[in-house]
Amino acid sequence: MTKAITESDNAAAEQLWSQLGDPLDAAQQVQAVIGTAGDECTQVESRRLRRGFTAFGQTPWRLDRQALFAAGLPGVADAGPVIDLMRQLTERHRWGLAAKGVAAKGGWGPGQDGDYLVRQFGIVPTGSGHLGVALAAQAASFQTGVKALNRIADWLLGGSAKLSALTGGGG
Repeated sequence: MTKAITESDNAAAEQLWSQLGDPLDAAQQVQAVIGTAGDECTQVESRRLRRGFTAFGQTPWRLDRQALFAAGLPGVADAGPVIDLMRQLTERHRWGLAAKGVAAKGGWGPGQDGDYLVRQFGIVPTGSGHLGVALAAQAASFQTGVKALNRIADWLLGGSAKLSALTGGGG
């Protein structure tokens, strides 16, 4: 689990996935956790739709639903070790929200039209609980997408007034 989260190691993630049973069972188990955290709508993909990519990595996951999941994850039983690992991303994966010290996890990959999708969700602690945040950039390259997410995270978390306004604390 450590390498899958802190290094975004696909082989380690695939090994975890395979320990959940056949692909349909694995997808249902992951979907149950996502639902427990608050996103009851996302359907986890069990099939490899694009050769060379993981089935679970091809799950369409809307940003609003990803943010719901992030906000609810701290309330899921046994999620503590996962969240702790999300705070320990390796230097190479510490961009966007993670560069600001937020428990975060990113994902990325090439689109079918030559573009690149870079996304990340995080759990921002607030005075009243947890704020789930999900960011994405459709860019020409991974590096360009990371730069965009860095700028968004800087804007969002760079000033306490902005975050305070988002969490209902005034501003």
